[in-house]
Amino acid sequence: MDQFVQQIINGISLGSIYALIALGYTMVYGIIKLINFAHCDVYMLGAYIGYFCMTILHLDVIPSLLIAMMLCTVVGVLIEKIAYKPLRNATRIAVLITAIGVSLFLEYGTMYFVSAQVRTFPPRIVKSMSAGIKLGNINVTYMQLMIVGVTVLLMVLLQFTVKKTRIGKAMRAVSLDVDAAELMGINVDTTISFTFALGSALAGAAGVLVGLYYNSINPLMGMLPGLKAFVAAVFGGIGIIPGAMIGGYFIGMVETFVSGYGYSMYRDAVVFAILILILIIKPAGLLGRNVREKV
Repeated sequence: MDQFVQQIINGISLGSIYALIALGYTMVYGIIKLINFAHCDVYMLGAYIGYFCMTILHLDVIPSLLIAMMLCTVVGVLIEKIAYKPLRNATRIAVLITAIGVSLFLEYGTMYFVSAQVRTFPPRIVKSMSAGIKLGNINVTYMQLMIVGVTVLLMVLLQFTVKKTRIGKAMRAVSLDVDAAELMGINVDTTISFTFALGSALAGAAGVLVGLYYNSINPLMGMLPGLKAFVAAVFGGIGIIPGAMIGGYFIGMVETFVSGYGYSMYRDAVVFAILILILIIKPAGLLGRNVREKV
């Protein structure tokens, strides 16, 4: 029972990270029907920004997290303006190829400037985050508490932004019908840029948290977690914000339980098997609806 509870705690921590990344995928897809494969590399940049803030500027975790979120916001907006905005009326395949190109540019551009060397966070930070609360055989680290706390706070703020603010209403309007939203006076370009900014900020936060959680960062660190977060978004219903949250926690739980019970070699295979099954059984995802299109 202790092992079962411990795996649940570990699964919630890992699922929180996947949920943060998946939210960026699902928001962008909900607005412009684009799978932004460069999103996972914005997450990687967030990890590096947090790392340099802690090692060179000697900042604590929270200031580093906020700086990473702000700089990743800028990166996300620049990617949208430079790479995606000129292709607004292009075919989906052209935009998808561009997204893959931007992803590779960020990965190998980062590798050029900081090298491919694996880096670790300062020992003082790691040691303080590794301590925690012990309840019998169950251990909850401060790192896990911080991951869950930051994730819940960001998700609450995201829900408030989407449901209660003017720009959030504009986002929902654009996701339903771009042309109608434009006719109603909504600035579609500003709304799309804001969506990229919001998703990139969440990815930046996830990057710092993952870097601290595993105490290891490298320029290609975004590839596998990014794909798993995409699986989480598809599982919950891509384009649906609550679906991304549910999918993130589900994938995190599955991966943790598979690893915890001695099958760590198969954890990635299980996650992608879930993707295949969900596409066969319910392609619209857990919360999605199948929509018929007139031809």
